[in-house]
Amino acid sequence: MDNSAHAQIEFRSVTKVYGPIAAVTDLSLTVRRGEFLTILGPSGSGKTTALMMLAGFEAPTKGDILISGKSVAAVPSYGRDQGIVFQSYALFPHLTIRRNLEFPLEMRGVKASDRATLVERMLNRVHLDAYGDRVPAQLSGGQQQRVALARALIADPPILLLDEPLGALDRNLREQMQGEIKSLHREFGKTTICVTHDQEEALTLSDRIVVMRGGRIEQSDTPEALYDRPSSRFVANFLGEANLLDSPELVCQKTNSLGVSMIRPERVRIVALDAPLPADQNHRHTVNGTVEEMIYAGPLRKYRARVGGSSLLVREHVASGQQIFRPGDAVRLDWLRADVRLLSE
Repeated sequence: MDNSAHAQIEFRSVTKVYGPIAAVTDLSLTVRRGEFLTILGPSGSGKTTALMMLAGFEAPTKGDILISGKSVAAVPSYGRDQGIVFQSYALFPHLTIRRNLEFPLEMRGVKASDRATLVERMLNRVHLDAYGDRVPAQLSGGQQQRVALARALIADPPILLLDEPLGALDRNLREQMQGEIKSLHREFGKTTICVTHDQEEALTLSDRIVVMRGGRIEQSDTPEALYDRPSSRFVANFLGEANLLDSPELVCQKTNSLGVSMIRPERVRIVALDAPLPADQNHRHTVNGTVEEMIYAGPLRKYRARVGGSSLLVREHVASGQQIFRPGDAVRLDWLRADVRLLSE
């Protein structure tokens, strides 16, 4: 998938060691011009270390990092033309929003009249026209994050780096800002690298996701491909919820000795025991079970059903007239065999 001939950013066998600990090991990765790539992983996976090396705040122990074909491994952060947004916003607390946006332009020698024009244009773009004379403490978290994005973009850098950009926001604000970030990426077309541990954020924003584990890449692909075709238990469980079909009552023909089979909860159908069989029954694997738990989650309803010695998670969209099952109800569960995925250990 990676093609260095069209790469704007390249990690070439990069390793970063802190004492006896290897935070990143032999990382090779390319990022295409204009791509929105998210590095996803739990704490300690190496994702933030990779971003800090790209930003110039850390130097690789081994290997090289190239931007537009030129090595930047020895170039300090201030010598790299990149915009950076941190989880903490990192705004100057004593400066007005207008001055916060003007600062990177001033550092680049942009003349005052042009700075004023660019600042007003950017304030308008992030819907903060009326807030230019306020200081950051007078803004909400979402407004401060828009200022941080605006400051990172205002000098028109070719690369935008996002370090857990929405981690400090509540759920509603995160969803709003996800839309804003997608809109800004479409408008400005910047090559964007985002680091997060939030799977929903990664799936929503990205053209491609790199899942890291223990300092190495576990899997890299489009959001759709990663979710639908995870290569390992780790990716399946980290990127969404997964039912592992590893007990005798759940086994179907896709399971073999090379790994374990998995089915996503939304691919499992739950019906009453006496419900008519579907037309495609011959293509389905069917089991009987007992509802252990029902969770109402707004647009979704989740069930936990006991099947022999195993537990299956079912997720369905709430619809009018839909039968609702309660704990203790006997049910039939089935899924298309074609939806089962084989995972490595």
